[in-house]
Parts: sequence; structure tokens; C-alpha cells
Amino acid sequence: MVPPRITRELGRNGVRVGHNRVARLMRENELTRHVRKKFRSTTNSDHDLPVAENLVNREFAVGTANRVWVSDITYIATAEGWLYLCVVIDLYSRKVIGWAMSRRMKTVLVLRALTMALMRRGWPPGVTFHSDRGTQYCSRAFRRKLNVYHLRQSMSRKGNCWDNAPSESFFNTLKNELNGNRAFASRSEVQAMIFEYTEVFYNRVRLHSSIGYVPPTEYEEDLVEKAI
Repeated sequence: MVPPRITRELGRNGVRVGHNRVARLMRENELTRHVRKKFRSTTNSDHDLPVAENLVNREFAVGTANRVWVSDITYIATAEGWLYLCVVIDLYSRKVIGWAMSRRMKTVLVLRALTMALMRRGWPPGVTFHSDRGTQYCSRAFRRKLNVYHLRQSMSRKGNCWDNAPSESFFNTLKNELNGNRAFASRSEVQAMIFEYTEVFYNRVRLHSSIGYVPPTEYEEDLVEKAI
């Protein structure tokens, strides 16, 4: 199956072509969609730490910025070992507004990603912050930071990845488009590529189907202009 994104991207660049023709040309040139292998879960929800109610309840269509943020952790293998990545995404535009990387999956990883998101968004109060039930998000330090900045905590049900589908979707996209099955030599190589992919390509160039096939940054800017 050819994703509509390819046809949309061609149209945005002045190439008028039908979706069926794009599909045919891709088949003739043996260009196929790469499907990434499934990865193991990074969530440790087998603990006695406090958990939060699911306030999002899979309602991922959000009409305003800084209303609901979602977050998750994934990992990428390198010859030096695992590199862990935490992201914070604004459901309004699906823009990655905070991220952090580390060789260890500790609470400080999610704290750094949250801090970046808060700084970039101007420290907005009242945001619902949704994640899984991992120990990092349930930790006292993380819950204290949410309380300090008046964010409401929300968590997925135990073992239910669909409750945090937008984060899962971003990681699937990143791993598929960034490297496929490629093995990286070092953590620093991956860090540079993730920065380039997230800040330059994903937020500013890649078309997102849930917001009308425009990039997240453009989506936010267009709506700001319409409001003026």
C-alpha cells in the first residue's frame, strides 16, 4: 500500500499526479514501504508507586495547544549499547516539543524532556500530561515537578499501548524512517541523527495525516495567522 503522504508531498512541490499513478510507478520501480520489526517494551509497570487516572481516554483530537501533552520512552541499539530517548508531544499539532537522550533509562531522562517542553511552551499551567505507568513517570521527583508547574497527570491503563498511541506512532515512524534495520556504530551518531530528524524533518517538513497533511510547525503557524 502506498501512503497518501507521498502523493500529498508531490502536490506540495508542484507535481500534479494521481495517487494510482504514484502507486504504479512505485511498484514498477520496486519501491516498497518498509515495515519495522516490533521492539520490546521499555515500560516497567510492576511497582508499588502511585499511578494516575487515565484522563485522556484515547481522545487524541485536541483543539488547542498546550491542553494535552503525551510522552513515552524508547531505545535504539548501537555498538556501544542502548540509547534511550524520551519525547513530549503536543496532541494539538503532534509536534515534538520536548526530548532528551541518555544511555540510562532513569527519571532524569523524563525530567529533562519535560523541562524542555515547559521552556519552549512558556511554562503553561493546566496541561494534562499523559504517559504510561513506567517508574520514571510515577517517581516522586517527576510527580513533584508536575505539581510545581500545575500540570495534571494522566496515565494509560496497565499494559495497554493503545492508550498512548500518538507516542507509539511517533517512535514507529522515527525508527522506520531514521534507520530501518541499520545498526549504528555509536550513541553520538544516533543523537545527531535524532536531533536532525526531530527538529528539522519531523516538526518542519514531514506531512502528518492527523492534521491535514501539513507539518506540525506549519500547522501551528497557520492557525496563529488565522487567529490574528
